[in-house]
Amino acid sequence: MDGIITEIMRFSLKDGPGIRTTVFMKGCNMECKWCHNPETLSMRPQLMHYPALCIGCGACVGGADLIEVCTHGAIVADAAGGIILDRAKCVACGACADKCFSGALVISGVTMSVEEVMAEVVQDIDYYTNSGGGLTIGGGEPACQPEFMYELLKAAKAAGIQTAIETNMLADWGVYEKALPYLDLVMLDIKHSDDAEHTKWTGVGNAKLQENIRKITDIKPTIIRVPVIPGVNDDAGEIANIAQIVKGLKNIVSIELLLYNPLGESKYAALGMEHDFKGARPSGASLADALQAAAQAAGVPVKIG
Repeated sequence: MDGIITEIMRFSLKDGPGIRTTVFMKGCNMECKWCHNPETLSMRPQLMHYPALCIGCGACVGGADLIEVCTHGAIVADAAGGIILDRAKCVACGACADKCFSGALVISGVTMSVEEVMAEVVQDIDYYTNSGGGLTIGGGEPACQPEFMYELLKAAKAAGIQTAIETNMLADWGVYEKALPYLDLVMLDIKHSDDAEHTKWTGVGNAKLQENIRKITDIKPTIIRVPVIPGVNDDAGEIANIAQIVKGLKNIVSIELLLYNPLGESKYAALGMEHDFKGARPSGASLADALQAAAQAAGVPVKIG
């Protein structure tokens, strides 16, 4: 069983309790305009280009033997010692990235087997045990690669490792139901309480996912994560609306208000993608305190992240 992985992050402290290894899977069924991991949206491998890291060695173009690295003609040298990338010709084969040791060219999306992923995950099993941590599968959206998600969760449980997923809950309920025997914790997003606004900013409505949220919180401990996005949901009224939804759910560990992360801007540029939230910055301390208070007024535990 193989999956497409963008990153395996060891010693993660922000993707569930304790010390964790987070496996970021490629592909998502939403198109959130603020997404800070745009490299996980597509199911296909993609070439990321960071010109500032280029040292002008020319290895990605061709060596002294004049053998062309890119057989598709997507990369040529420019007069300034860098490269010109023609994305229309690029097939993300990774040949150029294999030659680039400076990190200016990187392939996002590597095919790995469950065994290969678990070989990394089990290295930190003592840390998981001592900290209450474990494996978190995120993305992207792990439910976009459901069979790989199941097998990875099974393998972790067989190794005695606690498991969690980070999900938007948009897949069919059966996808999540099949994973339940191998899940210890669910971390899920609520992005907006209003269906029309949810559609505007993510490309899909929220009726289906809210139904799934009610089902899964009846069964599993759940952390609700609310990305706080400037101009989308960063007002006390909307956060209070979300808190009221959460108040009626079972098995809630906490709400986490996740302030907007601007670090994704460089990824959009590296992928050649437009970014609707370019220049946006996280909510200030006073607003963050007001949003936390609005959620706490509903009587649910709230954290700022």
